[in-house]
Formats: sequence, C-alpha cells, structure tokens
Amino acid sequence: MPYTTIHQYHISRLMLGTVQLGLPYGIANTSGQPDYGLAKEILACAWAGGVTAFDTAALYGESEAVLGRAFAELGISDEVVVATKVRHLAEEFASVTEASAAITASVEASRRLLRMDCLPLVLFHREEDFRYIDVLLELRARGWVRQVGASVTTPPATKAILASGKADAVQLPTHLLDPRFLDAGVFTAARARGTALFVRSVYFQGLLLLPEERVPAHLAAVLPVRRALQALASDAGMALDELAVRYVLGLEGMTALLLGVETVAQIRANLALVARGPLEPSLMRAVRAAVPVLPEEMLMPNRWAERAEA
Repeated sequence: MPYTTIHQYHISRLMLGTVQLGLPYGIANTSGQPDYGLAKEILACAWAGGVTAFDTAALYGESEAVLGRAFAELGISDEVVVATKVRHLAEEFASVTEASAAITASVEASRRLLRMDCLPLVLFHREEDFRYIDVLLELRARGWVRQVGASVTTPPATKAILASGKADAVQLPTHLLDPRFLDAGVFTAARARGTALFVRSVYFQGLLLLPEERVPAHLAAVLPVRRALQALASDAGMALDELAVRYVLGLEGMTALLLGVETVAQIRANLALVARGPLEPSLMRAVRAAVPVLPEEMLMPNRWAERAEA
C-alpha cells in the first residue's frame, strides 16, 4: 500500500468510504447495509491491507457509531485517520453564535460516536458552509479537531476555499468522465499549497460499472463514452474498474482515492487494484482525449433527479 504524509498523518492512498456501513447507498448497491459483524470484518480487512484512512459523516446513518465501536474493539482507534463531516447547516443563521452552536454540537456528537477526544479531520459537508470555517478553527484551538476542510461539488467554490489558506484538506469528485476540477487547475493549486485532496466518486456512484440495461434513461448519454473507455481498458489488458482506479492514482496532487464497499470481497479487490499503481502517462492522455465535455447536471448526482423529471 502506498502512503502520503500530510500534516503529520500517514495516509494510505486508498481511503475507505464508510457511508455504506451506515445506510444503504449507491445506484449499484444490491446488498444493502452490512450488519455490524460484517462491517467490522470489512474494517479489519482494510486495516490489515494497509488502509489507514477512513471517511464518514454525521449524516451517514450509523456509520460513525459503527466505526467508533469497531476501531475500539480492534484496538486501532489511536492509529486510524478518520475524516468526518459536520451536519448540513441551515441556509441562514440568526447569528454567528447560532451557527457556532450547531457546528459545535455536530462535532461533539462525532467525538462521542467515534470515541475520539480529538478528531483527526473534520470537513464541512457542503462547500457553502465553509463560510463558518473560523468556528472549526476555534474547535481546533480547543483540541477537539486536528485538521479542517470541506467536501465540495464545484470547481469555483473549491478554488476559493483553497485560496483562503484555511483548509487543510478538500474532498472532491473526480473520475474518468469528470475532468472539471483538473481543467480548473484545482489539483495544481492544492499541490502548490500542500492541501490534501481526497478524491471521491471514482466509480461515479456505481454508474461507471452498472450493466448497460440498468443505466437510467436520463443518464444514457454516458454509455458511448463508457464504451470508448472500455475499449481503452480492454486494449490495455484491464477491466474498466481497474482503469478507473489507476487513472485517479495517476492524478498529480491527489492524496488518496475514496472507495466505499459493502463486502469483504470488494475491499480485497480494491486493495489489489490500488497495488497495481497509476496508469502509464500515455494511457492517462488517451483517457483524457476520449472524454468529451458532458453536461454538468449529468456529472453531479445531486441533480440526477432533475434530469429524470426533464
């Protein structure tokens, strides 16, 4: 397992996403939420395979509680790097004091559920909530958190967050079909500032690997592009999931790629893919050349419902 040292933390290139351990999640999820025994087995397998970084959030159902209990039972609570996220904040608060109370309550609950006095990394779950970053910085000064940042969805907001100099880490979506953050220079800017970048949606919430007959009609425009990428993968002697993972591993400025699983077999498969390392530069260029500009609403899962209704 390759690692990167960021802000004193030894972070594995594979970060395990744990939303699936807290609730049923993903367009391709057919097995539902694992029970606690299976969840603990998945976490133990990830740790044994060299994974040190785990992603969760206050909104991920039982995820924080599952992680807190399992890490304690496995005796690794002081060794793992857990990134959690503050609950969604109200569009407007009556005062900064009100916003601070909501953020503090969310972080306090995460500390209790994860069984950690000091959380390694706390992100805002939405980029628009980063305007309250000073509250997280105050909690860092209090010793409740060590590093802070935001989960983001758009390049302009991400560039503003990086420019603020207040984010230790940013979590963003990037995959074979979505070069928006690369084209906007986000990866270059993060690398220059020493900001950690955690890349999510590597499989595009399962859409990249979903059988063609199960792809919803409103997302069918991805199919021709996916076929072109499949051809590139086949010519290189690999499956599309391997192309997807190794492509992200080849992005300069990337700290870790985030993959979620529902089974032990899936974590073992992901560990094997990461072990193969990044794509060759020529194949990286071929992937970029094969992907046209897709509509933004297609690239943002939170807007898929709008496309379905159109």
